[in-house]
Amino acid sequence: MPKCRICKEDFEKEDLVSVHYGGRNVKVCEDCSERMEEEEKIAEESESVVQNMMGFKGRR
Repeated sequence: MPKCRICKEDFEKEDLVSVHYGGRNVKVCEDCSERMEEEEKIAEESESVVQNMMGFKGRR
């Protein structure tokens, strides 16, 4: 049985989704996928706030 790469729980092959994480494509469950998307969104927003505070005008 396939396992989620993040939470290490067993899932059916159909229940796993492929996401880009850490420069690689990994198969994770839907819950972990949603959590990863939320964390990525929060990280982008916080980076934007820090860049605005420091007066950064360029692109990353």
